[in-house]
Amino acid sequence: MYIAIIIVFVIGYAGIALEHTLKIDNAAIALLTGTLCWVLFIYGSDSLIPQIEAAESATWIDERLKEHLGEIAEILFFLMGAMTIVEIIDAHEGFSIITDRIRTTNRVKLMWILGILTFFLSAALDNLTTAIVMAALLRKMIKSKKDLWMFAGILIIAANAGGAWSPIGDVTTIMLWIGGQITATNIITEIFLPSLVCLLVPLVIMTFRFKGDIESAMVHEDHAIPVTSYEKRIVFFVGIGALLFVPIFKSTTGLPPFMGILLGLGVVWVLTELIHKSKAPKHKKSLTISGVLQRIDTPSILFFLGILIAVGSLQSAGHLVDMAQFLDANLNNIYAVNTAIGILSSIVDNVPLVAGAMGMYSLETYPVDNTFWELLAYCAGTGGSILIIGSAAGVAIMGILKIDFMWYVKNISLLAFIGYVAGILTFMALN
Repeated sequence: MYIAIIIVFVIGYAGIALEHTLKIDNAAIALLTGTLCWVLFIYGSDSLIPQIEAAESATWIDERLKEHLGEIAEILFFLMGAMTIVEIIDAHEGFSIITDRIRTTNRVKLMWILGILTFFLSAALDNLTTAIVMAALLRKMIKSKKDLWMFAGILIIAANAGGAWSPIGDVTTIMLWIGGQITATNIITEIFLPSLVCLLVPLVIMTFRFKGDIESAMVHEDHAIPVTSYEKRIVFFVGIGALLFVPIFKSTTGLPPFMGILLGLGVVWVLTELIHKSKAPKHKKSLTISGVLQRIDTPSILFFLGILIAVGSLQSAGHLVDMAQFLDANLNNIYAVNTAIGILSSIVDNVPLVAGAMGMYSLETYPVDNTFWELLAYCAGTGGSILIIGSAAGVAIMGILKIDFMWYVKNISLLAFIGYVAGILTFMALN
């Protein structure tokens, strides 16, 4: 069953990659892959977890599945909350406050503006929230699908690079920070420059590839229900404030980020109900959370669920631990091990890979703020950009903008890999 789980995962991965050829929604393939991996796991439990008695194996697997579902639910509720806040801002034309100030239609200038904006916004929010916000902005600014997808690919690289150097920018950096492997000040000072290089190299390459102006840029939709300037501004600033408040909420209360996003959603929900309470029900519906919830991309959330369940089965069945031990035994070099972990994180979720590394190496082996932990934060955070489903930001943008997996491989993957390697070389030069 050990090999069978890998085969099912690989076939499922291929199905997601060939979504447009097979004409099957990737959410369906992801859900099928995730559930089949766990079915195979429970039927092969005798060989996969021999240390557990046969009579107790089903209970043990059930507990592991519930643990994974708890972690996955945190991500999904966070995703749903952030997407809802972004949609309510959009319903009030709030993003025009930003798009109206970006006058240029030149592809190169726009790429640099949005790339740098995403890089720093990702460090302040996190890469997932930033990806959702920037995907909404791109839809407002760019109509051509080719341009939209190219800019989205650059912004995935920017969001992951920006999240890597901030203690709250990426879930793996948060894990290392909370686990005591890194300190906030040190990770910022040591990883900022490699992360910046990881973005700047692709931006420079695309500067020579991009020509001309954006087609149909700065398109403004005509809303059937007009909103006042006051309504637009208050919903925009409260909504963005709710997103920015999440890392503050986490650091002050210790509660997980999804609780912060739900708090923010509740505040925005009450606000929109109050400012539209005197409007007719048919006008009010599209401007309140209850109406906006119908616009949430549910298939993207289910796709996320399927992928994370599948990866959870690989973690529980021991595949990822075996992979980590294999890397350690055969590479035996912190730069090579971390580089490989970053590349692997574009195929499987970076969270269990980092968790495996944290479990393998104690703070006695690599003390706090050791080069190993710093490079791990960078590699796990930015390596996921190599494939579109290798990071939360990529999965979110893939779902929102319906980007084809193989298109990303052909047009963005090499660019992301070059930036990833350039950042590692920068880190090595500094250390």
